[in-house]
Amino acid sequence: MVDLTLSQRSRQILEAIVEDYIATAEPVGSSAVARRHALSLSSATVRNVMASLEELGLLASPHTSAGRIPTDKGFRFYVDSLVGLRTITHTEKKEILKRCRETGGNLTDLLREASRTLSSLSNYTGIVVAPRFTTSLFRQIEFIKLGSRRVLAILVTCSGAVQNRIIEVDQDFMPEDLVRMSNYLNSTLEGLSISQVREKILAEMELEKNRYDQMMTKALSLSQQALPHEQDEVFITGQSRIFEQPEFNDVNKMREIFQAFEEKGRLAQLLGNCMQAQGVQIFIGSETPLKEIAGMSLITSTYMTDANTIGLMGVIGPTRMGYSSVIPIVDYTAQLVSRLLTER
Repeated sequence: MVDLTLSQRSRQILEAIVEDYIATAEPVGSSAVARRHALSLSSATVRNVMASLEELGLLASPHTSAGRIPTDKGFRFYVDSLVGLRTITHTEKKEILKRCRETGGNLTDLLREASRTLSSLSNYTGIVVAPRFTTSLFRQIEFIKLGSRRVLAILVTCSGAVQNRIIEVDQDFMPEDLVRMSNYLNSTLEGLSISQVREKILAEMELEKNRYDQMMTKALSLSQQALPHEQDEVFITGQSRIFEQPEFNDVNKMREIFQAFEEKGRLAQLLGNCMQAQGVQIFIGSETPLKEIAGMSLITSTYMTDANTIGLMGVIGPTRMGYSSVIPIVDYTAQLVSRLLTER
C-alpha cells in the first residue's frame, strides 16, 4: 500500500495516465491527457501536475519521450486507490464453469484447464501451482498387475490428486496378492499425510522384518516405490502471450523469463510463499517473488478444499495489465475450483 494523499485533480490525472499507458504501452503526454479525458484542464495545468507526480515517484520520464509512464509505485497507488474492478460477466462465468466441469473431476486435468482458462480470458500467462503431495492426505492405493514383472500403482489423496506409477518387480504377483497388499496399506496408512506415509512405511518395514511376513514387507516396498517425488507440479499456459507485449521485445529479457518458467520447482517454491494469505494478492514489478519477472505483475489467489488452502493460481503479465478485468477473473476461477474440489 502506497501511503500518499493526493488531491482529486492529481488522482484523476494519474488515473488517466495509467489507463492510457495500459491501453497503448506508450508514454503519455499532457496534451493527450487534456484531450482524451473530460478533466476541463489545460495542457499546462496537466503538465504541472505530472511534474509533481514524478517528484513523488509515481511517474517517470523515459529519455526518448516527453511523455510519462507510471512507475511500480504509481501502478501500486492506482491498484490500491483508483482502479474500479469491473464485475465478471455472465459469459465469462459460463465459459470458466464449462471448461472446468469438462475435466470430469480429475484434479490434474482441472488445474491444467484452469491455467489455460486464465490465460485465454486474460490474454496473459496463466499459472497454477498444484497441491503438494507431501502435505496431501493419503486416501488409498491400488496395485494392478500389468505383466509378470510389472505392476501399476495408483495412489489417490484426499484432495483428489492421482499418481500413477509403473513398478518393475522381481516376482510374478497373483492379482489376489496385490489386493491383499492394497487392503493392508489402506488400513495402515489411511488419514496420514504423504510425508507421514514415508515415515510410517520405513517404520513398518522394520517391524515386518521381525515378523517375517514377506508379503507385507513386499507391500511396503511397493508402496515406497509408488510414492511421488517431492517436487511441486506447476501448470503454465500462454508463455508466448507475454512476448506479444511491446515492452518485452528484448532478447535477453525473453531468455530470463523463459528460464524462470522452465525452473518449475523453484517457481513453485517462491509462489508457495504467496499462499500464507488467503484470497487475491497483487504483486507489481519489483514486488514479485521472482527476480526474473521483476518487470512484470503477478495476480494470484489461493484455492481450497474443505476450508484448507491447498494451492495457488494466477496470471503473470506486464505491469500495465488490465487489473480491473484480470483481478475478478482470477478471483472467480479460484473460487470455482475450490467449490468443485470441495463438492467431490
